[in-house]
Amino acid sequence: MLDNFLVFLAKHPRIIPEPLLRGLFLFAADVCWLFRIGGVRQLERNLRHVLESRDGTVSEKTLRQTSHRGMRSYFTYFAEAMTVGGQSDETLLARTRPIGPGLPICKELVHDNPGSAPMAISHQGNWDYEGFLAANVLAPVTVTAERLKNKKLLDTFIEIRKRVNITVFLTGQPHLIEKLEDVLAKPHVLVPLLADRDLSRHGEFVHAFGSTIRVARGPATLALDTGKPLFVVNMFREKLSGEARRKAGIRYGYVVDISAPVDIDRFRSLPREEAIHAISQAWVDVWSRDISAHPEDWHMLQPIFIEDLDMSRLKDVPDEVMAELRQINKTDKTSNG
Repeated sequence: MLDNFLVFLAKHPRIIPEPLLRGLFLFAADVCWLFRIGGVRQLERNLRHVLESRDGTVSEKTLRQTSHRGMRSYFTYFAEAMTVGGQSDETLLARTRPIGPGLPICKELVHDNPGSAPMAISHQGNWDYEGFLAANVLAPVTVTAERLKNKKLLDTFIEIRKRVNITVFLTGQPHLIEKLEDVLAKPHVLVPLLADRDLSRHGEFVHAFGSTIRVARGPATLALDTGKPLFVVNMFREKLSGEARRKAGIRYGYVVDISAPVDIDRFRSLPREEAIHAISQAWVDVWSRDISAHPEDWHMLQPIFIEDLDMSRLKDVPDEVMAELRQINKTDKTSNG
């Protein structure tokens, strides 16, 4: 029912005025948050790691306040995605502001010169707006997307991304990494990969927020195999005012923070698997700092920390990760006993 409603909205982006649609989605976010449904409990488990790592301790009040803002941010993304087709290019560009030490470096590489680069991005802000900004300010964008069970909804999201000049490769297809490497061999190309959650059975375990998470190997593999610089991109909301608000037509826009390239040369002498792990840890270290600064814009409603993963479904789990999990379980039993 909900999927069909989303498909209808995306195909008729002007049928409901954007302010009204945003209000409806915010109401839905408030309901989900109030009754802790729709992934809210998992979001709070994830946010607890972030907040405790940043602040030492976190009260239930602070956790609930942060998850409330997080759900509102998440549902705002859906309202924006459904109305992309009804916005002008000028309006969409006005809703994002690029910053960061990597911005001029990336622009010189892929816009001013015929270069290309992979990027590690995460479930933050609005990645459709993020991709549109990159395609218009830097270079054409190619991304990967999860195969959804509802084909109509999947096709709708692909159409949304075509509207904002994003080419989509679906996950699960054979030789996906090789196809992305072929894309990176072309001039003026960016390949941003949603990497803070791995959908396969072969993710990379890295340290973050005082624990261990499982991320996608794609960014590290592409950087290592192609020799291209790897950028890390974080995205968070900011309040708009004055002329910026008038042009954007909304109260809150987005900041797109592009890091300086991760230095992967120091890992090239390592064996391949060790290098992929080290590069993955390096970009996660950069990424996690911005997540700590803006946790309410991290839309991670799925399990990624080892405490929440079903290890029986995963392959090649390192012995040290299993030992860490056993220690966590032992500590939990002691504290609850």
